[in-house]
Order: sequence, then C-alpha cells, then structure tokens
Amino acid sequence: MSSELQSTPDYQNLIDRISETYDAGRRCALRVVNSLLLETYWQIGHDIVEFEQGGKVRADYGTALLHTLSCDLTRRNGKGFSRSNLIYMRLLYLEYPISQKPSDLLSWSHYVELLRIDDRLERGFYEQQSIKERWSVPELQRQKKSSLFLRLAAGKDKSQILQLASQGQAVEKPSDLLRDPYVFEFLKIPEPHTLNETDLEKQLCDQSLT
Repeated sequence: MSSELQSTPDYQNLIDRISETYDAGRRCALRVVNSLLLETYWQIGHDIVEFEQGGKVRADYGTALLHTLSCDLTRRNGKGFSRSNLIYMRLLYLEYPISQKPSDLLSWSHYVELLRIDDRLERGFYEQQSIKERWSVPELQRQKKSSLFLRLAAGKDKSQILQLASQGQAVEKPSDLLRDPYVFEFLKIPEPHTLNETDLEKQLCDQSLT
C-alpha cells in the first residue's frame, strides 16, 4: 500500500512542497540568527570604542583593555569573546558606521575575512562580489589570495577575470551555513560534530525563536 502511495503524483508533489517549506524555514531561521549576530557584534564594537575615552580610535590602554575584556567576558559568557574576535567586533563598528552597516547577506566569518583587508575600496569590492556571486568563505579566501581586485585594477580584461572568478565557486547550502562556528558560539550550541543533522537544525530553529 505504501509503495502505491509513494508512486502517485499527488504524493510526490506533497513531498516536494514539504521539503521546499522546510528548506525555506531553515534559510529564514539562519538569516534571522545571522542578522542578530552581526547586529550584536556591531553593538559590542560600539560599546568598546565608546569606552575607549569617548570613542577615540586609539586608547592608551587599548591592548590591555581587549585582553582583560576577553578574559572576563569568556569567564561570564563562555566562547565567542576571544581577543581576536573582540578586535574584529571593534573593527566592524569602526569600518561600518551606522549609515553603512554590514549586510546580513554575509556571515560573520565573511566579515572577519573582509576586515583583514586594510584598503576600503578593495574590501568593498570583495564584499559586493561575495554578495553578488554568493561566495562561500573559502571562495572569498581563494579570490583574495588570487588578487582578483588588483588584477581588475591593473586594467586587464575584466570580463575574462570575472569569468575566472566564478569558476569553482562553491554556493553554500543551508546545511553548510548551519555549521559556521561563530553561529554555534553565538547561540551556545555544542560543536556540530556532537550533534546529528536533525538535532542541529532543531536547536538552531529553537534558538532563533527565543
């Protein structure tokens, strides 16, 4: 009886609709979490900079402040507050003022990579290309390493270079995005390898609704 049911077009259409709804829900949950994570980290960066003598970029105790903050915040809140992560939160606020806040179409891992680029024009190029081409973090790293921006700026054939940039592009699937380590730290979810896929997705969706 079940095999007969499974072979009917109506049943297959039901399977397709449910699967599409489920995938859309996972993507929506991730976007909500990612948006909250970026907003939270931007606000933390704001608070750090404001504490540094009324917002001065360079404070006399800057290095000591971040080290001390890292120790105390980790003791109170757990993972997510390494000194390097605090540095990038601070940079996120400084490099993305409120009128130019980071796009939630990219993950925090993307912005960690982007904030390592000192030149703002170059960073803006990679940010826009990451959004437009839906680059994964490894693909963004590959494009940076290949000096795509510098090759474009040097006046070479832009269409050929952009075509080359798209080769080997790894578009992230929801299951890949769910495994961003920064998301797990932010939600206080155990490392991915300790959970099966179903439990992982359930915890992420539960967290995003609280």
